[in-house]
Amino acid sequence: MSDAPLTLLAGTADDVPVLSALVQDAIIRAGDVGFDRGGRRLVLIASRYRWEAGDRSRVRSGLRIETVGAVQHQGWPRDAETRLALLSVTADATHVSLAFAGGTSLRAEVECVDLVLEDLSAPWEVRHHPEHG
Repeated sequence: MSDAPLTLLAGTADDVPVLSALVQDAIIRAGDVGFDRGGRRLVLIASRYRWEAGDRSRVRSGLRIETVGAVQHQGWPRDAETRLALLSVTADATHVSLAFAGGTSLRAEVECVDLVLEDLSAPWEVRHHPEHG
């Protein structure tokens, strides 16, 4: 598989499952999630497992959710250094939801579905392959 950076756009709720599959098992530091109220944008930086590569590698990736009016959270950690494992991203016409292991979640109220996933670094090899029971 190529080490070329991935850029993926999701403009409808039907596009989101593909994006969700690519960010499953991404590791996110709680402090690397930010809501720019004025810019109406929710951004997170993640260490994304490269499921599409067929090897054991990760890459730093950014996920932007645009047209965000408000963000709600459940079980969000107070410590910015807490690591969260992203399980899924789902969307409907008015909300984008991110579910993390352990019951933590974010829900963004959106004007329309507009997400961008973009790789920001070169990939690196990792020892562990995410496992699901």
